[in-house]
Amino acid sequence: MIATAILALLALLATSVAVAASIIALGLLLGAVYSAFPVHLAMGEVLWSASNSFLLIAIPLFVLIGEILVRAGLAAKMYRAMELWLSWLPGGLLHANIGTATLFSATSGSSVATAAIVGSVAMPQAKELGYDQRLFAGSIAAGGTLGILIPPSISLIIYGFLTQTSVPKLFAAGLLPGFLLALMFMLCTALICIINPKAGGPRRHYDWPMRIRALIHLVPIVVLFGLIVGPIYAGWATPTEGAALGVVGALVIAATIGTLNVRMLIEVLDGTMRTTGMILLIVVAAYYLNYVLAVIGINIRIEEFVRSSGLGPFETLMMVILLYFILGLFIETISLLVITVPIVFPIMMSVGYDPVWFGILVILMIELALITPPVGLNLFVVQSVRTEGKFRDVVVGAIPYVGVMIVAVIGLVVFPEIATFLPGVLD
Repeated sequence: MIATAILALLALLATSVAVAASIIALGLLLGAVYSAFPVHLAMGEVLWSASNSFLLIAIPLFVLIGEILVRAGLAAKMYRAMELWLSWLPGGLLHANIGTATLFSATSGSSVATAAIVGSVAMPQAKELGYDQRLFAGSIAAGGTLGILIPPSISLIIYGFLTQTSVPKLFAAGLLPGFLLALMFMLCTALICIINPKAGGPRRHYDWPMRIRALIHLVPIVVLFGLIVGPIYAGWATPTEGAALGVVGALVIAATIGTLNVRMLIEVLDGTMRTTGMILLIVVAAYYLNYVLAVIGINIRIEEFVRSSGLGPFETLMMVILLYFILGLFIETISLLVITVPIVFPIMMSVGYDPVWFGILVILMIELALITPPVGLNLFVVQSVRTEGKFRDVVVGAIPYVGVMIVAVIGLVVFPEIATFLPGVLD
């Protein structure tokens, strides 16, 4: 049944049927074939109960924050500051790409937006300064993946909603792995450029007064990050309330630097509605599919299969990781998250894994899917902001960072405390 369902879903997606429509169609098909109860009659109530959630309000608010920051023009100033502080390392501006992506991830919540913004700012300098186009593009694509791991993360909110896991704990759990992954990207970049200096570009050294003055461009992002996640970690605000505070802070920043106007607000609201509509429609569609799966008892059957198969917790985990890696090659990331979590989450809980830790592992696997062809979204985003070159150059440039992310997954499995330490502090 599961294999048939996955094949049916892939067939619908391959024919360019909208993701949300594909998920709903799959739910209706499974209900009609395997359920004696007319599950289609419950669709309206299920979709309403899914969308009528206070937690989900955080999604459009975080999208709104990202839109405001993008159109306020903060990315170029952040990039310049990162250049002053990091371009002395082997690889030069490659580290500025990763550093800027890390900071922008701490407010945007979206990997695609992060890759697009950093790419639009950084790419014009790549050819001018003689950088290897492949590695330069790959570093941007990889840095962009941090947008769904470093809080606030829209994907972590969706995971929390689907599994009823504490979002503040998920945010805390993503913080340390996110920054460690950014450091691993930078270490990998430095090693590549030490071994092959032609892969990087000129290393630039700036005096300390210039570096100190550049920090003023990072203050808005740091303040905004603290405004959003500080009250959440302290227990003073829910993720939705933290997002609302972030919107106010982003508007104040835009007004302070003189970029807030009516035209900008119209563009911000338009972009927010388009992105939010796409995300939430997929989420509520997945909620309906989850309902259908529960009605026909597929989750129970899967758990019974796992128990009867004799697979231990570790073997089950390896099977799930392999599943995510294979599906990540073909399915867009949000779709992958909402389709798989309702199925694999009960399995992983039945064999004793921590829901917060597993959430971070899932996000890491989805990050990996962002830079693995043929459907790696960040690869296409970076290629779209390049003025020339072939798509395969971006793919080749991202390969070293794919290896880094695989090492990160192994590290999280071997040392789960990387993700569980900070949530434990919150208890």
